Amino acid sequence: MLSRHARCGMSVVAAQAALLASSSGAYAQSSPRELPRELPAVTVDAPATAKPRPRKPAVQTAGLRRDSAKPTVGRPASVATTNEQGAGTSRASLDQPAAVARYQLPQRSFSITAREADETINLKDPEDAVKYMPSLFVRKRNDGDNQAVLATRSWGLNSSARTLIYYDDLLISALIGNNNSGASPKWNLISPEAIGRIDFLNGPFAAAYPGNSIGGVLLITSKMPDKPFAVAKETVSVMPWSQYGTWNTYVTSQTSTAAGNRDGKLSWLVSANYLDSYQQPLTYTTFGTVFGVGPANTTGAIAALNKTGGVANVIGTGALAHSQQISANLRLAYDVSPLVQARYALGIWNNHQTSDPQTYLISTLNRQPTFGAQGAFASNKYIWDQTHLSNAVSLKSDTKGVFDFDLSASTYNYLQDVLLNPYTVTAAGIGYSQNGKITRNDGTNWQNADAKGVWRPLGVDGPHEISFGIHGDRYRLENPAYLSSVWNATASTGTGQLFSTGVGETRTGGVWVQDAWKVVPNLKLTLGGRLETWRASDGFNVNSVALSGGTPATPMPVLSSTATIQPGLNSTNFSPKASLSYDANKDWNITANFGEAYRYPTVTELYQNASVGTTIVLPNPFLTPEQDFTGELNVERHWSDGRVRLTLFKERTNNAIISQTNQVTSTGLTATTISNVDAIRMQGVELSADKDNVWIAGLQLFGSVTYVDSRILADAGWAGRDAAGNLTTVVGKRVPFVPDWRAKFGITYRPNDSWAYTVAARYSGKQYSTLDNTDSVSHVYGAFDNFLVVDLKIHYNATQNFTFDLGIDNLFDAQYFLFHPFPGRTFVLAGKYTF
Repeated sequence: MLSRHARCGMSVVAAQAALLASSSGAYAQSSPRELPRELPAVTVDAPATAKPRPRKPAVQTAGLRRDSAKPTVGRPASVATTNEQGAGTSRASLDQPAAVARYQLPQRSFSITAREADETINLKDPEDAVKYMPSLFVRKRNDGDNQAVLATRSWGLNSSARTLIYYDDLLISALIGNNNSGASPKWNLISPEAIGRIDFLNGPFAAAYPGNSIGGVLLITSKMPDKPFAVAKETVSVMPWSQYGTWNTYVTSQTSTAAGNRDGKLSWLVSANYLDSYQQPLTYTTFGTVFGVGPANTTGAIAALNKTGGVANVIGTGALAHSQQISANLRLAYDVSPLVQARYALGIWNNHQTSDPQTYLISTLNRQPTFGAQGAFASNKYIWDQTHLSNAVSLKSDTKGVFDFDLSASTYNYLQDVLLNPYTVTAAGIGYSQNGKITRNDGTNWQNADAKGVWRPLGVDGPHEISFGIHGDRYRLENPAYLSSVWNATASTGTGQLFSTGVGETRTGGVWVQDAWKVVPNLKLTLGGRLETWRASDGFNVNSVALSGGTPATPMPVLSSTATIQPGLNSTNFSPKASLSYDANKDWNITANFGEAYRYPTVTELYQNASVGTTIVLPNPFLTPEQDFTGELNVERHWSDGRVRLTLFKERTNNAIISQTNQVTSTGLTATTISNVDAIRMQGVELSADKDNVWIAGLQLFGSVTYVDSRILADAGWAGRDAAGNLTTVVGKRVPFVPDWRAKFGITYRPNDSWAYTVAARYSGKQYSTLDNTDSVSHVYGAFDNFLVVDLKIHYNATQNFTFDLGIDNLFDAQYFLFHPFPGRTFVLAGKYTF
């Protein structure tokens, strides 16, 4: 009803209703909510003594410090600019996300606005914004990392295809694969200054999302403007580094800009980001079977073990990279009518990255640095050029009447993706062979399309709200590798001998329906289902082995190649969903959710037999879809400026697709294998809390604790052995990449409008990367360690236009590995000017 008043201008009745609604707690049921039976208490203070220049209140919460955007008459709220100010709470991030309200999604959510992230987080990349959200972890190894996977409460950092990440209508999750390398989300398309709000929805409980929502759905919303604005931000990060034989200081500079305006029916937003990043070693080169002994005729090897206790002496760095990235985005919104809006988004990202590995070895023959004839150094010497392009269009209505619709389509294309390596090293010294290898992903692409509708048969206030839709997607992999006669001067197309290739395609189609039924005003039952059909086709692989050559003495190899046409696969599945939400009163909510979901094998899991750098990927063209059952019970208490939530959850996955990466020490390479595990089970508890004005005005506390008991229930095909050759078992072992504990705790103090001080800590418990949990050695290259990291942030609003940030990530310089070495103590300085 209130939305009808808004379209005709603000009436006295609507104004009173809005005041009453804002004073009440945020109900879990869909808007509009019932008005309270009693008027809220009103306190009238005596007028203050007049002063020449009135002062602002000393303390305000993050939500109240925002400028209120002027309403545009006739524009629908959900397709117009989203203001950060909350409607029913004093902090906007506690309000219901727009997508949840529009489709009556059953998931519980966590949110953060751009202003909150700007004040409390050392925000260098867009993925930094989720750093303190409950249970979430982003595997970010360095600033500008293009392989930063989002891990959730029950799925780890190798599960990129088990979460969905959207930037407005563009899916930035790369469902081309399920790994923490080429299938990582395309965060780099987003400028941090263009973000308006981020919402995370737990679990596969909404029929509107495919089975890749097993881990959850992250929604990133851009801040489309209602008036002219422009912003420019410069950020510098400095990280001193000391590990194994590498001592250096690595510096990253980043420039982010955004500008936009609204002119009549058209609003626009442009954003750009430039990053120049020198990175700490991402990998190390290892050697040997005798502890502390390096290659013949060398000294300098550092004695070390690998994660399973085998010898892995460190003889130098692996990837030691310098990355220069440019991204740009254009977003347009046009009001076709007062209640229908069309949007278009264009994004482009370019990356030029080079790596120059460092050897620790000294020749005993001439006392000069040497690679010791170890070809793994050549795999880490590379030039990598990438240019990716995205497009997204949508058309949406927001009548809040009997029917609304939402049409969207997006595409993502690898215009250029070329990695150049020398084939091996020279026989002596630190040189490389002239010949090399070119690995390409050019032509890899995917498309997604959705048509959704919302039918309210008895009106917006009626008991039923039925949503429905159809979905289609297509993912195409092109991944050939060629030999080249001059490794760093290869033509734009591969013209040498084909070394390997992985080609294939997957397609998914789906239909879904969901009914949100308000049985009584404070009880909502949501039932839904999703029917999907999936197929994989055109799978083709070429694998080569060197019959001779490929050594420092004879760098030009003679190959024997095998071509394989892979079988087609298909599957059709139905996934039911159910949710029951009960508002005990205006402050308490209890919600129980259940969802079944199917996660289909990705095209790279099926067909990508790549050798990139020092990692060999061995696909499995016979994978079957994962079948996942997830249930949770949420109990939540909320205030206008805070919330506490307890969640009990349990999940069982049949045919879980799990990959493992292990070091092959004798070659300096790592091998990744992929297989179905018969059954796994994860269960646990998550407790989160967030409250403003605790004890004193301006003091905000936030934190979460998550415990997961993950177990492998069955895996009949397991035939693994330990380092001694004994057959191992996986039944009863913990699921790889899922830590037992995750915890976060933080304090933000805002003494006035100008300053915000934040101290926050992040903890992760032990996790394993092998199915039989034999990787028990910690704090060595390749291990997956527990860690505790403390961050600091000081935010200062110097003037209305200038803001400055000073922060330290990893204050105590904790050194830990998640296979890769992760960043040490990093000093961050940023300045932003808003026009």
